[in-house]
Amino acid sequence: MHSHSLSALEQAICDAIAAEGGWIGFDRFMTLALYTPGLGYYAKDSLKFGKLPGREGSDFVTAPEISPLFGYALAKQVAQALAHTGTTEIWEFGAGSGALAEQLLSALAEMGVSVSRYTIVDLSATLAQRQQARLAPFGEQVRWAQTWPSHIDGVVLGNEVLDAMPVQLLARCEGVWMERGVCVAAPNKDAPAQTPTFAWQDRPTTLRPPVEPEGAHEYLTEIHPQGQAFIRSLAQRLRSGCALFIDYGFGESEYYHPQRAGGTVMCHRAHQSDTDPLGLVGEKDITAHVNFSGIALTAQDAGLEVLGYTSQAHFLMNCGIVDLMQAAALPVRTAAQTLILEHEMGELFKVLALGQGAPWTPLGFANGDRMHRL
Repeated sequence: MHSHSLSALEQAICDAIAAEGGWIGFDRFMTLALYTPGLGYYAKDSLKFGKLPGREGSDFVTAPEISPLFGYALAKQVAQALAHTGTTEIWEFGAGSGALAEQLLSALAEMGVSVSRYTIVDLSATLAQRQQARLAPFGEQVRWAQTWPSHIDGVVLGNEVLDAMPVQLLARCEGVWMERGVCVAAPNKDAPAQTPTFAWQDRPTTLRPPVEPEGAHEYLTEIHPQGQAFIRSLAQRLRSGCALFIDYGFGESEYYHPQRAGGTVMCHRAHQSDTDPLGLVGEKDITAHVNFSGIALTAQDAGLEVLGYTSQAHFLMNCGIVDLMQAAALPVRTAAQTLILEHEMGELFKVLALGQGAPWTPLGFANGDRMHRL
């Protein structure tokens, strides 16, 4: 069928497409590309998180890798939330390199805050191994899980977790909404060396984005059923405590803005970004921006309170990062600016707080709250 030999992952995806009758939704493709055991991007043994751009072998850098002051500022919010909710446990979903856990546990210990247990829930066994090595000094305080517990009491953290949840693609073509999925590409005899393995294919659907983007122009966007299912699972289990999600994304009106006609799916590999998830499958990360309105509405419908929503810059400044920067050495201060500068991470990244029980205002949302934009 193809002139080039398929990788094991490509073959597995081809088999899945065949089993489904020749077409799978993009959410299924994204799941297979990222999480197929031993083969998917997050499920194989390769370095994904680097300390600095330009460092070999890393694909992207998250806030805790940029500056330890991220974890130290966040620790002030976590400490307040533990005290306010009378809990002593932290749950982190998708802990990456383990940098954030290390920063939080160190900072909270320095602050004299007692954390009885820090549980990391990670689907990636490879990343869990790296986390275990890094967090070994904390001993029994840290543990790992691969599934949801029956209940959660404590502070839940998700830093760049929601953006990695598989999304469905919806395409408006000539005024008609279709679901864009993936099929196996037809072989091309003229250019055998470049024959792609996969191709896009649109199918009729009853699915719609939550907001109809104005205009009649062609429009590609995402819906987030898996992210919403994750929030519902959280709501079922969170008995006391609160959850903080830090990620890049927008409120609904900005997410489905008429000019955002190409959607938000992005791929990352070796610090290069591209918009072609069908190429180099398994060798790059695939993400989509978060629709924070959809997450907040899902949380409310499931019985959680939305406690706050703001930009990462406002959140970190409310948590005292400016004082931390002033006390730090110049290189640390310079790196930390990336976290709060508007044209860097300060504005694109947002923080959403969800809670169980009576509403209260966590300190990270004291100034600059943007709940009206959800």
